[in-house]
Amino acid sequence: MSRIGRQPVVLPAGVQVTLGSGVVSVTGPKGSLSQAIPAPIGVSISAGEVLVTRPSDIKQHKALHGLARTLVANMVIGVTAGYRRTLDITGVGFRVAKQGSRLTLQVGFSHPVEVAPPPGVSFEVETPTRLHILGIDKQLVGEVAAQVRGIKPPEPYLGKGIRYSDEKIRRKAGKAGKVGGKK
Repeated sequence: MSRIGRQPVVLPAGVQVTLGSGVVSVTGPKGSLSQAIPAPIGVSISAGEVLVTRPSDIKQHKALHGLARTLVANMVIGVTAGYRRTLDITGVGFRVAKQGSRLTLQVGFSHPVEVAPPPGVSFEVETPTRLHILGIDKQLVGEVAAQVRGIKPPEPYLGKGIRYSDEKIRRKAGKAGKVGGKK
């Protein structure tokens, strides 16, 4: 049996889970999320926890079992604590500013780049070189973070660009120059 799939999802106080026709909805203090669960997977709610079951040991059912349990657990975490992705901006003159709900990035282009947050996501600027992306949907927060990083990904020679705070950049040596003289 799937090690992840067989673990129950514990519901904290203030979180409600409802089952529709193949759709699990989770409501909590930060908002509500819903997710379609694949057809062969069963979901049951009992005594403050959600249990995900599978009908057989077919390879596809095993894979969907762990996936469905993780999706439900991510929704529960999202509506209680939320998700945060932190981006660092490195480079001379590179900076970020928040204007209303939008971001204005100056990252080496001839013009500033503006980014509008989709519904359910907000931006928080800690310093001119550090940015937080907040939301309750883990997938949406990660997608927006990837889009912002994609504006100016870090380059391997000087490390300039937008990177995740926990990302390690593999640096290259660059030009070594000529060792000997002209022949």
